[in-house]
This record gives sequence, C-alpha cells and structure tokens, in this order.
Amino acid sequence: MERFLSEGKGRGLQARKEFAIGELVFTCPAYTHVLTVNERGNHCELCFARKEGLAKCGRCKLAFYCNVTCQKADWPMHKLECSSMSKFGQNWNPSETVRLLARILVKQKMHPDKTPSEELLAVSEFESHLDKLDNEKRELIESDIAALHHFYSKHLDFPDRAALIELFAKVNCNGFTIEDEELSHLGSAIFPSVALMNHSCCPNVIVTYKGTTAEVRAVKEIHAGEEIFTSYIDLLYPTEDRQDRLRDSYFFTCDCRECATKAKDKEKLELTKYGEPPKPEVIKDMIKYARNIIEEFRRAKHYKTPSELLEICELSLDKMGSTFEDNNVYMLHMMYQAMGVCLYMQDWDGALRYGQKIIKPYSKHYPAYSLNVASMWLKLGRLYMGLEHHSAGAKALRKALTIMEVAHGKDHPYVLEIQKELEGK
Repeated sequence: MERFLSEGKGRGLQARKEFAIGELVFTCPAYTHVLTVNERGNHCELCFARKEGLAKCGRCKLAFYCNVTCQKADWPMHKLECSSMSKFGQNWNPSETVRLLARILVKQKMHPDKTPSEELLAVSEFESHLDKLDNEKRELIESDIAALHHFYSKHLDFPDRAALIELFAKVNCNGFTIEDEELSHLGSAIFPSVALMNHSCCPNVIVTYKGTTAEVRAVKEIHAGEEIFTSYIDLLYPTEDRQDRLRDSYFFTCDCRECATKAKDKEKLELTKYGEPPKPEVIKDMIKYARNIIEEFRRAKHYKTPSELLEICELSLDKMGSTFEDNNVYMLHMMYQAMGVCLYMQDWDGALRYGQKIIKPYSKHYPAYSLNVASMWLKLGRLYMGLEHHSAGAKALRKALTIMEVAHGKDHPYVLEIQKELEGK
C-alpha cells in the first residue's frame, strides 16, 4: 500500500497491488495500549495473551503477566499505575482514555522519533477536530485532564493545557478498542498506520487483533490503485443513524455507495405485516422511541440490576413489536442487549432463544465477512454445546469459522481454539 491524497477525504491508503479476499494487507503493532480493568487476571497486561496461571505483580498485585520477560518489558508503562493503584485502592478509577493518554506521554518521551507503528502516519499527524468540539465534549476532556493530574502526577511531566486538550481530542478520534472473538472489550490502543484508512459503510478490509498487533485483511477483491476502506462504526443501522454517529464521533458525512443509495434501509426498518400498515407518523414516533430507549439502556447499564435491564429490553420489544418486524434493526439491538443480560445471569436457554432470533437477520443486514455475524455464530455454537446440542453447536461453530478464517486468518489463535472445540465435541 501507499499513503495518498484521497479526493474529498484528505489522506488515505491506496493499494499498489491486487489483494484477494482473506489476504493480509498489512499489520501494525500498537504504538501503546492498555488492558481494560475487567480483564485483569485473564490476559497478560503486555501482550494480551489469554491464559491461566498468569504471574501477579508483587507490588500492586493487580497486574498479571505471562512471565518475568513480559513483566519487565511492561514496567515503563505499568509503573505509571502500580503505586497509584495501591495508594488509591477502590478510589483508583481513571477512564481507559486517561490511562491510554498517560502511556502516550511516556512513549513520546521514550521514543521521540518515528516508531514502527507510525510507518504510514505519525501520532503527531492525527486530526484533533478541536474546532468542531461541542461543550459536552470539551467538558469531558477537562474532566479527563483533571483525572490525569490526580492519578498520574508522580510519574508524568505534563505538557501545557492546550497541548493536553489537543492530544485528548486526537485520541478520541483515532483510538481503537481491542475485542476478543466474541467482541468482548479487552482494551484500548493506538494504531497510527491503521488510523490512516478512511471510512466506508461498504469497506473492503477488516481490522482484527492478534494480541496487541492490528491485522488488516481484504474482505473484497482489491485492485491496484483502489483506495483501502475500513468501517469506523457498527454497520447494522440505517443510513441516518450511521451518519449521526459518524458526524458525532468523527466529524464527517459519509458519501459511500451505501449511504448514497440507502439500498438496505427499507429491510433494516421492516414494518409489521400484521393488520393495517402503520401510518407514517406512527413509524416516525416509533423510530424516535427506539433511538431513545437504546440511549436510555446504555445509561441504565451503569446503575440498574440485570433483572431490571432485562425488563427494559422485554418492555421495549413488546412496544416496538406493534410497529416493527423482528428483523428490524431496532428490535435486533434490544434482543442483542437482552441476550447479553441473559449470558451475564447464566440464563443459557434465554440467551439461546434471543440468539436464534438474531442470527438470520444479522446475516442479511451485515456485510459478507462481518465480525458481528461471526461472534453471534460463535456464541450460539458455544451455547448449543453447553446445552448438549452437539450437532447444532458444531454447525454454528463451523459457520463462525468460515467468516473468521477470512477476517482473522487461518493461523489466528482464536481460529485454532475453535477448531479444537470442534475436534473435542
């Protein structure tokens, strides 16, 4: 590939050769990364390896490593938090963005020159979109700056306030979340060269992670001279929702083929076939309700019990079901949330019922090689296996593998794990 000026989009990435579906386009090691607090003890802080029997940091007893080699390699970053976590105890609660930014400041001091992860784009070149930030976003940054000073003052030399504001804005626009094979959140990272790619709602590559290295693979045939596009957002939703998300988080309007034609919007917003067709104002009101309940549920996750969350899902599904078909994306969104709550409560039958309703419309609404579809097949496969439905479980796991062998590559640890699950069924 090569960096080039993309018409109407600024910097971008262009293919210099042909890439077949599933072919590795490029890899990018993390400039810096941070493991989410909830995964401590399950994954190595340095390399994100998932294994049992990890060694605990002797000082804070909160960070875990594969071995002494990983622990020593991570010390320049872990020392930012080690004594602070011990000192603050339960009150140690910087956001993941704050933790990541602290590591960027250390990395910039340790490696002022270009790093291997900046082969195509340097961190200093990131767009901040400072002039487009609203008051809410500026207040969040101010809150993060206060937390940075509060938790990290012992080990950091801080740049001036204006530079910190700009760096936080850059991280908010260019940071990546690392997820596992079931799309559970593992941590946050900076992959500068990956950040060079522009967005499309019809992407021709997909980004997956092998430990703390990003791997970019073709999910469509790419010809020499074509621009390489990834997707910045979840592609399940209709055009208006996607555009709102892109404007709010990335400050641009997408002009891809999918957004121009809105070809999938009708089936994504499918209406109930029972009785009289809903009137336009009823449809409009229900879409507004759906968007509001999605936001309300997102907030409720922080303070409501699992049973209360499940009730929100069930009531909203009942209400939306008077206007929407089950394969309407707003119905699917709330079913997915309900499935997640059931999994958390270890209600395996309930989770399976929701998953069975979700998978067929997911396969229709998402692109051919979608991590969302693969992860749903994988969850279903593991649920079936756990409930002793081995034939259905094996079939679902094989469906997941078909997608993951393209998206992750045939030698990825996740792919090899699923193959072992199939062999041991």
